[in-house]
Amino acid sequence: MKVLLAGYNLDTTVIEALAENSPPRLDLTPETLSAAYARISRDPRPVDELRAEARNEVERARRSNQTIIFKMGHHSVAEHAVFNFDLIGLSRLAIEAVEHFRLASYTEKSQRYVKLGGEVVVPEEIKEAGKEDEFFYLARRQHELYQFLYERLRPYFLNQYKDVAANPKNQIILDNWAKEDARYVLSLATQSQLGMTVNARTLELMIRRFTAAKLKELRNLGKALYELASQVAPSLLLFTAASPYEALTYDDLTREVRALKARKKLPKGNARPKPVLLLNFPQQGDDYLLTSLVYRVSGLSFAASKKLVAAMTTKEKRQLFRASFRHLEFYDRLLREFEHVDLTFELMVSASCFAQLKRHRMATLTPQPYDPSLGVTIPPSIKKIRATREFLAIMKQAESLYRQLQPSLGEAAAYVLTNAHRRRVLFKANVRELYHVSRLREDLSAQWDIRKVAGQITCLAKKAMPLSFCLAGGKDAFPKLYRRLFGAEPPTKPPELFKPLSQGG
Repeated sequence: MKVLLAGYNLDTTVIEALAENSPPRLDLTPETLSAAYARISRDPRPVDELRAEARNEVERARRSNQTIIFKMGHHSVAEHAVFNFDLIGLSRLAIEAVEHFRLASYTEKSQRYVKLGGEVVVPEEIKEAGKEDEFFYLARRQHELYQFLYERLRPYFLNQYKDVAANPKNQIILDNWAKEDARYVLSLATQSQLGMTVNARTLELMIRRFTAAKLKELRNLGKALYELASQVAPSLLLFTAASPYEALTYDDLTREVRALKARKKLPKGNARPKPVLLLNFPQQGDDYLLTSLVYRVSGLSFAASKKLVAAMTTKEKRQLFRASFRHLEFYDRLLREFEHVDLTFELMVSASCFAQLKRHRMATLTPQPYDPSLGVTIPPSIKKIRATREFLAIMKQAESLYRQLQPSLGEAAAYVLTNAHRRRVLFKANVRELYHVSRLREDLSAQWDIRKVAGQITCLAKKAMPLSFCLAGGKDAFPKLYRRLFGAEPPTKPPELFKPLSQGG
């Protein structure tokens, strides 16, 4: 065996410093890795020799990439080139679109841990509509209320948890609670930043989608990403023009559905759904999942595996599930076979909650636009400090400006809505991913809003598939769940790191 480190990400400042102290060279590009790896399937030489040849003949490597991607359709070679981007000064609304892409990595500035200074993105659409003064007035009022709530909430939490606050190390937790609840009054135009790591294939898709985006902020972002990446790896970014399919399909669907609604004369009053509804799941989901497990280890056909499960008693089924869980640690991902069963939910969540939900990119999320008619989510602590009146007043101001802007600006009107405003989301995930959601979002360290939603998801999932979800719960709950199932302690107890304070709500 021979294992070589072929390359790794470097800060551009380091790359520029190296380039300054060496003769001009073309091989400071990830394209050579893509070209070399593309040849592996047809060239018998060792990979390190292929890389050396690509580095020595960069222009040839670029032509090879273009041929393989464009003519042969092998886009996967572009995945070997990886880029890091600092995205600074984006709105929260734009970041939702950025983090929609599954095959990239993001670390975002958290409004839970960073005290905000009132910086907002001023959308070009609002400037062009002549509503800049109204926008700034609302943004200033929102930030003033944010500061007011923070100053009230911080002493409230310190007083509410005096014993905990006695240890100075714990005070930062209580301080963060004040920030995370005060942020509900801030708009989706609030500036943020993130670090993004993305391969060239996903980057190309991102640029193409943003080229067709409704928001000018996203179109500008797509242009900036292309200009930066194409200087380094032009042969890997080929299909970046707006696709008619991606640019026009939702518009066509919108027109068709609008016409259908008018013809069918549906009753008025779009009733608010419950916060969490289970819409769809296999009626014998436990049995189907067991069949997948049996199929994996038995050597039987799927039909024979299904017959074996059908012949099992409830006790035998439970025992087979126990065997699949026995060595599970709180940090383990379930067996891949747990991906064979999907559950679909309709959620009604705040923007604050969605900001966390969207990070579960292996699930399928279909969000509707933010809709003021769905109301707002009020943090319980806001009620406790008797600031509900001020909170709702700023919501009404935001909604008033939204109604003025929406007919002409469409999606861009959502910039003025807040972290408290809600949207409906269709959320589909397999059992394996739902366990991940439960472990992370039901844990006591999770933010109260998404913890509440995740708890309702798990509750409905357990009713639908009690055997499959018998160990679903937050990291902090894992020892108790394991003892209930096995009558013994789990292999490894979660460390105290995973047993922090919990804010109710």
